[in-house]
Amino acid sequence: MQMLSYHVTPTIELRAPLPQQDAPMLLALLKANRDQYQYYLPWVATLQTLDDEQQFLMTAEVQLARSQALNLVIVVNQQVAGMISCDHFEDSDDSANVGYWLGRQFQGQGVMTTAVRGICHLGFDHYHRQRLRIRAAVDNQASNAVAQRSGFKFLKTEPRGQHLLDSDHDENVYELSATMYYQGLRE
Repeated sequence: MQMLSYHVTPTIELRAPLPQQDAPMLLALLKANRDQYQYYLPWVATLQTLDDEQQFLMTAEVQLARSQALNLVIVVNQQVAGMISCDHFEDSDDSANVGYWLGRQFQGQGVMTTAVRGICHLGFDHYHRQRLRIRAAVDNQASNAVAQRSGFKFLKTEPRGQHLLDSDHDENVYELSATMYYQGLRE
């Protein structure tokens, strides 16, 4: 199987995970930023050991091989910086959800907005999704801002749509259609 690698820019790459190689750095990023992440991403609490992270990355490899989901490593200047996903492929309307996290030292530099644009390219061009959605807790300002900067349009607020660390919270749902995406490329 050929490894998926997509250079969004000369310095930002989205690529398939390498479980043995990437797990130590991804786990270190998660541990260093655990307080920031685990409130909005409760699954962070379940990744405690190197083996936990490697198991997750091996599952991601299988999903990628089966074209069920994209869970890709974000690499910035050849450094592992975080992950981005295009998953929950829904065949009834050819949609998928986009999710992401980024190490603190890589935040505030436009990396995630660029990575989201890259995953949109892959989702629309290679996985033939017609709609991509970002679901962000209403009070997650950073995630909402990335959705807006990436060209996603606000669709609705879903009451108690996000399960966070303490309880269910309202979530904003953003959507980008393939038509809007391609139109934006032509402009």
